[in-house]
Amino acid sequence: MAEKVRVGVIGVGRIGKIHIENLCYGVPNAEVAAVADINVNEAKRWAGKFGITNVANDPMAIITDENIDAVLICSPTDLHAQQIIAAADAGKHIFCEKPIANDIVKTKKALAAVRKAKVKLQLGFNRRFDPNFQKIHTLVREGALGEVHSIKITSRDPAPPPISYVKASGGIFMDMTIHDFDMARYLAGSEVTEVYAVGSVLIEPAIAEVGDYDSAVVVLKFANQAVCVIDNSRKAVYGYDQRVEVFGQKGSATAYNKKPTDVEISTEQGVYTDKPLYFFLERYMDSFRMELCDFITAVTSNEEPPVTGEDGLHALYIAKAAAMSAGENRPVSIEEIEQSALTP
Repeated sequence: MAEKVRVGVIGVGRIGKIHIENLCYGVPNAEVAAVADINVNEAKRWAGKFGITNVANDPMAIITDENIDAVLICSPTDLHAQQIIAAADAGKHIFCEKPIANDIVKTKKALAAVRKAKVKLQLGFNRRFDPNFQKIHTLVREGALGEVHSIKITSRDPAPPPISYVKASGGIFMDMTIHDFDMARYLAGSEVTEVYAVGSVLIEPAIAEVGDYDSAVVVLKFANQAVCVIDNSRKAVYGYDQRVEVFGQKGSATAYNKKPTDVEISTEQGVYTDKPLYFFLERYMDSFRMELCDFITAVTSNEEPPVTGEDGLHALYIAKAAAMSAGENRPVSIEEIEQSALTP
């Protein structure tokens, strides 16, 4: 492989643009060699800011390019699996935004193609690369908290997405909570065995009309008997609410919201601080860069990526179980979801 990993980026939407900028300015040993997007004019405009001249409207132009070492798949979810398969067949290493697919069978086919081709696949669960969450993960792994008893994850957006987005998202558990499902596995050091979820529509009535929820609570039970409670909302009026607590035999560790400053103002009227950073672009910008740094390192060093396709499959199982649980008002085991995927 060349000294730098030559990367092709598929999809120049919001997250694709962030990845292109990070690859150009913040990720060592990487070079954006080409980009592709159906909106080729916008792709050319953004690529031009970074001196990227190889721009196409067809992803296959990148996938079949022999000068490309790795592809970043930032396209709509329903295209992820087929593009992973095509990239694997072409011998490209792959970074793909979550999820691989909203369908278990399609996900497994994509993973089989990756294994057959013996290429790297990293999934974009960027929150694992947040320094605060990494610190808690390290404390758990090193035994500083003792045996994990419970995990609490709060994940609330500042405003609901457009209904057009909700319709195509796969639902709150697949689109939003799936990050929390991955975080729960990351912190617990154990696999989820059972899921109980409840959902409501308390914010945007139109979300109910497309069969989804804007507020949800999920309880996860792990093989090691630890439990996790996740609460989600599509609208927290004070900003992007992202908090985690792990409680164990020897103590607890908590990650709080990030704010523009840590200044606390005390007056006769009260004590004030800044509100949390507004949304994920501000909150997790560093983690987007770090996940790409680790992906490029995995490629250049021939190492296992830190977030694999199998991690994506496990998160998908949990999301499917949560949706079934909320719809049928009962606990659902992961084994039931796995077995249902085997039924024709």
